[in-house]
Amino acid sequence: MGQPLHLKAYAKVNLGLDVLRRREDGYHEVRMIMQTVKLFDHITMKKNTCGKIRLSCNLPYLPLNEKNLVYRAIDVIRNTYHIKDGVDADIEKHIPVAAGMAGGSTDAAAALVGMNQLFSLGISQDTLCEYGGALGADIPFCIMRGTALCEGIGELLTPLPSIPSCWFLIVKPSFSMSTKFVYQHLHLDNNTKHPDIDGMISAIREENLIGITRRMGNVLEQVTQKHYPAIGQIKNDMRKLGALNALMSGSGSTVFGIFPSKDAARTAAEHFYNNPGIRQIAVVRPFNKSQHSKPKKRRAFHERER
Repeated sequence: MGQPLHLKAYAKVNLGLDVLRRREDGYHEVRMIMQTVKLFDHITMKKNTCGKIRLSCNLPYLPLNEKNLVYRAIDVIRNTYHIKDGVDADIEKHIPVAAGMAGGSTDAAAALVGMNQLFSLGISQDTLCEYGGALGADIPFCIMRGTALCEGIGELLTPLPSIPSCWFLIVKPSFSMSTKFVYQHLHLDNNTKHPDIDGMISAIREENLIGITRRMGNVLEQVTQKHYPAIGQIKNDMRKLGALNALMSGSGSTVFGIFPSKDAARTAAEHFYNNPGIRQIAVVRPFNKSQHSKPKKRRAFHERER
């Protein structure tokens, strides 16, 4: 049934996350600066003759049926384009799960792109994003990648220039957060501190890394830090260890710090390796669209998983 297809599903962080209001339909209207980072899951796809979608994964607790976004992404393309062949998909997870880094969404994005390639369908990126948006708000960005302003419920994307050269230290605590829980407990009022999204966009366009990091902010931290003070502690530790700034990504629980150099990020990472409250650590670069096609001799990230 042909050669298997190997894909990298890259994670994201939120350089800025603002929540404007709760809509009548229950969704929250947001303005976010999303950034792809070079921490990735491996997705391997190939056709099969049994006519079924069969998933496998290195994490035994993830569902391998219709509850998995990869399954649903494959199913959408098969049904829409009347594909009779089945598909085997192996998911090798490295992105922290339920941690605000779009791990499930980026795997689904890779599956949509993979189906397009596997069956030579010629689907445009815009159309793939439409299919992805019906499955999850983060999926269109995970298809597009890079740096972008995301509005609406996250589905309205405006590409931005790549951020200046820097390094990300990503730290995932041993606990996870429920996105539903965080938004249910979010209360916006006149005292809510909103990040300067427009100022960050200007700093990105000016290639001003200090300006970007000074404007980092996440409205959802007011919920998560109340219930999990460790998030604030990790942020403070990163800043003391040389991060230009540190922030929780998405609804948590992952925290990232931005460092001016690889050595600085790796030195800071050493601080967290012996902490029993930390589950995963990675030092990675931001994903730059203009550079990602260049071959890499080494794996794009290192990770420690307990």
